[in-house]
Amino acid sequence: MKILLLGKGGQVGWELQRSLATLGQLEAFDFDSPGPVNAPDLRADFSDPDKVAALVRHIRPDVIVNAAAHTAVDKAESEPDLARLINASTPAAIAAEAARLNALLVHYSTDYVFDGSGQNARNEHSPVAPLSVYGQTKLEGELAIQSSTCRHLIFRTSWVYAARGGNFARTMLRLAAEREELKVIDDQIGAPTGADLLADVTAHAIRTVGRQPELAGLYHLVASGETSWHEYARFVIEWARAHGQSIRVAPEAILPIHTSAYPTPARRPLNSRLDTNKIQQALGVTLPHWQQGVERMLNEIIGG
Repeated sequence: MKILLLGKGGQVGWELQRSLATLGQLEAFDFDSPGPVNAPDLRADFSDPDKVAALVRHIRPDVIVNAAAHTAVDKAESEPDLARLINASTPAAIAAEAARLNALLVHYSTDYVFDGSGQNARNEHSPVAPLSVYGQTKLEGELAIQSSTCRHLIFRTSWVYAARGGNFARTMLRLAAEREELKVIDDQIGAPTGADLLADVTAHAIRTVGRQPELAGLYHLVASGETSWHEYARFVIEWARAHGQSIRVAPEAILPIHTSAYPTPARRPLNSRLDTNKIQQALGVTLPHWQQGVERMLNEIIGG
């Protein structure tokens, strides 16, 4: 099996390089990676759909895994054309090539395709209504892939983190060591989901769909359980305190605030709950509680 990974340098892409290597021949690219040895001018530059399509045609993979995206949610509001190129137009071009090659396309989407109203977890059939340019362009990418007739796996996820690079936990630990008081949003609810979990489930799904093609399609994929950003921050800080880290802020000084007190260019959904029954039943996966993954990440970045 030949696998083409696009977006190898991101949080999910980095973990995918590990998990996909067990499946077959892996060729991985980022937007600034040199092209193949025999086609050095080809690039995985998602601002140019034709170039990415040419790279796919040249490599002729059996599986394409797209981990590239415009994920700067607030910045997307001021550069919608670029966000649409990266999140919708280029995935559409990849899907067209996948259909011609009869390749499986794996793509990642987001809870931001929903409006975040109510308290219930959304399933794969829930009505979509994005609040932001980011959410709208990710939805357009989904629809383009689905209409292309290519075999596909689309995973909607939320609150993604990884030990590598910057993340919410690192920011909270830095601020907790510097400040005597922290204010963290408590009315957005979701499930912190590790890039390693996404990568491992992706590899499992590719194997499963290879044996049972009828299982291809759209799935929600997040860790189990739910929390707010405020409770997430408290969990991280108290874990670090218990493991000997220098923490200045007192537990009672980690204060909850509403989203309205912290305005941003892009509106965030308050309810990011995603129903994962479909993926658990269809693909036979068990999704660990979000705290388990966060503890593992904390052990990696600051030690046990």
